[in-house]
Amino acid sequence: MVNQKIKVFARIKPTKKMVAVYSVDNEDQAGASLEFAVPRDIINGFVDNRREYYKFRFQNVFDQWVKQEDIFEKTAKPVIDSVLAGYNGTIFAYGQTGTGKTFTMTGGAAHYSDRGIIPRTLSYLYECTEDRNEHFTTHISYLEIYNEMGFDLLESRNEAYRLDDLQKVTIMEDLDHNIHLKNLSLQLSVNEEEALNLLFLGDINRVIAKTPMNQASTRSHCIFTIHIRKREPGCATMRHSKLHLVDLAGSERVSKSGLSGQLLTEAKYINRSLHYLEQVIIALSETDRPHIPYRNSLLTSVLRDSLGGNCMTTMIATIAVDNGNLEESISTCRFSQRVAVINNNPILNEILDPDLVKQSFILSQKCLFLPLCGSFPQQLCRGLWLYYSC
Repeated sequence: MVNQKIKVFARIKPTKKMVAVYSVDNEDQAGASLEFAVPRDIINGFVDNRREYYKFRFQNVFDQWVKQEDIFEKTAKPVIDSVLAGYNGTIFAYGQTGTGKTFTMTGGAAHYSDRGIIPRTLSYLYECTEDRNEHFTTHISYLEIYNEMGFDLLESRNEAYRLDDLQKVTIMEDLDHNIHLKNLSLQLSVNEEEALNLLFLGDINRVIAKTPMNQASTRSHCIFTIHIRKREPGCATMRHSKLHLVDLAGSERVSKSGLSGQLLTEAKYINRSLHYLEQVIIALSETDRPHIPYRNSLLTSVLRDSLGGNCMTTMIATIAVDNGNLEESISTCRFSQRVAVINNNPILNEILDPDLVKQSFILSQKCLFLPLCGSFPQQLCRGLWLYYSC
């Protein structure tokens, strides 16, 4: 696969408040469209040059009462199928705080049908691997980025009473400019139950607080990553892939939310990292930019492959359509349009199976010292090794 654009979807948050005038058209041949009509306010005076109509295009726009199952089927399932085939994948939710990003990615605890993309992905993943003849190995990591510091949410001690109890994660870059995360654990998961237990452990350790904009606001970016290795019986090659499931912290306007103290500090770090993310998106959308500022933040460094790299990426923009959040919703849609023009270059991740290479090496050493015997001379034995090791 070459030059595949990032797929962008929109999800409208259910609200009982007075909503702005908006319309959704999912029958458009060029994709779905979301349109806002913003009537001019009389109190601004007789002369008001603000735009009245905004129209944005998406792969699909999910209206207020869409089911979690439909979100998963249309946004996540195609990416997971590609990951199982050996391609890297990323699914991330972006939007203002309180618009349903965590509900979309993780889900709610009230009803089983409220499960989000991450638990549904785990169910679908292990269901698919059970029905295939290939040998699969699955490892899971869970990274939290809080105030521009990385933490391992899958702390091996299983009980983290404070944030400082978690292992701090740092970035290392090799000579080939590949990113490595030091101190981020990889936990082996052999079935869905073990994977869900790791997800629950990470969610317990995650930083959550109550704010004026959200009763349970996630104050950090979290990246739940599934690492998959698979090999077909009798095949010397192995395919390895990774799937990033990203729940970004929501942006919020401090002047509107009235935050102070620790919450204000958290909001500044969140807005700063999202600003760096937007800088990367803008640089990628402009083809003549020679430098992409991935190193500006931990978030953009970790997601380097997901944005303009070796990955199949999908974004879900969560949008609140009430009048009080209309300006932020339009800003989210504008960001989405920039993301939608970015080209990624996903490639099949395939390598020789290290175990088979090692076995072949041992066999070659034995053949080198094997005496001539019968119809199997030494040269023929070496030829057989070369044949089966290719």
